[in-house]
Amino acid sequence: MSNPSYAELSINGLWKNNPALVQLLGLCPLLGVSNSAVNALGLGIATIMVLVCSNLAVSLVRGVVNTAVRLPAFVMIIAALTTCIELLMQAYTYELFQILGIFIPLITTNCVILGRADGFAAKHNPVIATYDGLVMGVGFAFVLVLLGGAREVLGTGALFANMHLLFGEIARDWQITFVQDYKGFLLAILPPGAFIVLGLIIALKNRIDQQLAARKVHAQPAAPVTSRRVRTTGAVD
Repeated sequence: MSNPSYAELSINGLWKNNPALVQLLGLCPLLGVSNSAVNALGLGIATIMVLVCSNLAVSLVRGVVNTAVRLPAFVMIIAALTTCIELLMQAYTYELFQILGIFIPLITTNCVILGRADGFAAKHNPVIATYDGLVMGVGFAFVLVLLGGAREVLGTGALFANMHLLFGEIARDWQITFVQDYKGFLLAILPPGAFIVLGLIIALKNRIDQQLAARKVHAQPAAPVTSRRVRTTGAVD
């Protein structure tokens, strides 16, 4: 199978085939923990690490794994990597790990990771598979952080609160307050708010795609008009 170019992989992972906005995969963690930017970023980084490492591992063993046990083997690889990430978070970001709760182990069953492992990494060399995992993970994490940031601003009037849970004491003062004495908008940080904000983001992406397609059509050169000679009698050659 021919390998796609890095530019093609980047465009697909970040925009055209974004796992969260186009494929609509991994919606459980996407909607479950995206009530703040720090929660979204923490889960996004964990997902990127598992996706990159699992794609690499699957690509390395693709030639020695029997097709009868392919999917169970891939799940075991993803589960082992998720356990490693879980232990790292317990060691270095324990409070954030407690907040994210069950959504960290659920990375094992994330459709984005298993889908890329079986649909792409198992068919391409390790370098291409690793890069695909990186851009797909970044695309998923970007939507996760965008959704979490939007909900945090709407719900609390601030952004980047409690970033010290992920980056340590250096990030304690990173919070940006947009509205002083904000009364709060409870719907934004509840699960229904996640569906509403995600729907708006998807609608915005679709609108941008439509405008880009329209510009592309208008930018195409018009077909040349061929001239025809007309006889003096009025007949056309």
